[in-house]
Amino acid sequence: MQREMQFNNSMFIENDPESYGNIGDIQKNLDDDGRSKRTGTWVTASAHIITAVIGSGVLSLAWAIAQLGWVVGPAVLMVFSFITYFTSTLLADCYRSPDPVTGKRNYTYMDVVRANLGGRKVMLCGLAQYGNLIGVTIGYTITASISMVAVKRSNCFHKHGHHAKCHTSNYPFMIMFACVQVVLSQIPNFHKLSWLSILAAVMSFTYASIGLGLSIAKVAGGGHVRTSLTGVTVGVDVSGQDKVWRTFQAIGDIAFAYAYSTVLIEIQDTLKSRPAENKEMKKASLVGVSTTTMFYVLCGCVGYAAFGNGAPGNFLTGFGFYEPFWLIDFANVCIVVHLVGAYQVFCQPIFGFVEKWCRKRWPENKFITSEHGINIPFCGAYYINIFRLVWRTAYVIVTAVIAMTFPFFNDFLGLLGAGSFWPLTVYFPIEMYIAQSKMKKFSFTWTSLKILSWACLIISIVAAAGSVQGLIQHLKIYKPFKSVQD
Repeated sequence: MQREMQFNNSMFIENDPESYGNIGDIQKNLDDDGRSKRTGTWVTASAHIITAVIGSGVLSLAWAIAQLGWVVGPAVLMVFSFITYFTSTLLADCYRSPDPVTGKRNYTYMDVVRANLGGRKVMLCGLAQYGNLIGVTIGYTITASISMVAVKRSNCFHKHGHHAKCHTSNYPFMIMFACVQVVLSQIPNFHKLSWLSILAAVMSFTYASIGLGLSIAKVAGGGHVRTSLTGVTVGVDVSGQDKVWRTFQAIGDIAFAYAYSTVLIEIQDTLKSRPAENKEMKKASLVGVSTTTMFYVLCGCVGYAAFGNGAPGNFLTGFGFYEPFWLIDFANVCIVVHLVGAYQVFCQPIFGFVEKWCRKRWPENKFITSEHGINIPFCGAYYINIFRLVWRTAYVIVTAVIAMTFPFFNDFLGLLGAGSFWPLTVYFPIEMYIAQSKMKKFSFTWTSLKILSWACLIISIVAAAGSVQGLIQHLKIYKPFKSVQD
């Protein structure tokens, strides 16, 4: 069956009126904005959040705690979990405007900023958000390939011994990851991603639990490691200068590990109208951030207890553990599956933004707007848009090529995170909440929010400085065409 269907200026496929018996049926299947009825719940939203937040970075938190020590490390984790949850509740109230329950829907972060603040801040928001999203997708391509290589190396170490030179190129695995993403990127929008996010969330729990279990086993084994209240010791583990830079990097890593504001509005746009979206999103944020914090504290603290001041950057892909090799393999496979889903959570807003802009720019171009229906046995009709197919495939290929060309990009990703954390996670939610609530200037609440915003700006600047220093160090030792893990 071949059928063409014109899009309206939405990032979603609209219902075909002919498929319903009467106007009442049409209205029954549409939301108040004329789009297909949203079916998401706080459960699916929580899965999206957990998928976006708990990345393989959870396994590097032992390193971060090692830099900060037993006192500051857990305290920083708790502080940033509170900040992230608090600002996410402010942002959730801005999904509809001017009223958070009955106001007009805003479909993207930029739409929210446009409705509440306007002006040049919309462009600044777009640069920060989409720059960060693009960087994350490139970074996930690199990280997934490292985990796939770790599986191969784990089997090599088991067979030939822990000191064998089991070097493996990351490039074939980046290509494999990209091929999978080309297929999954044809999923039209967030509404169709719930199953993938739930699977990815389960995978994140699995590999984080494996890392935690192996750390507990190592602690129970009675091996002696050196830990301290202040972390790595100056003059013993690191120099004074390195201690400062590593502290900055660790604080930045923890701050950015919680951030999911870049996709919060897009996730909220999947929720059913009743109960109110802002209430459901706040519930999902509480579940997501609480779950994340629990795993972060456990993995970070138990990992530090297991490895001490010599904690590796990632104790699964960095081989903090070698045995049981099959469990290490399984954990790294879980990381890959999780990153497959996380990649889609972060790239879908990019896809939606570009496709919406193109449809507005060229509304009569059938290459951009036409949908071709194809009957798939046992699955029903599936709609293919040629522009979507070409553009999304090209995006995945370009991100994979960049990942292969600059395998140290993960270090640059820290800098991108530093640049986007303050504006997206703190500044814009606070400023929009102040504007929406018409808060009186210099009141107690206004002053408190401004102090929080400035404090987080300082943290971002400090973390950015640490990221730049780390990037410079890696650029000095970078050798083209050398495997990432070498």
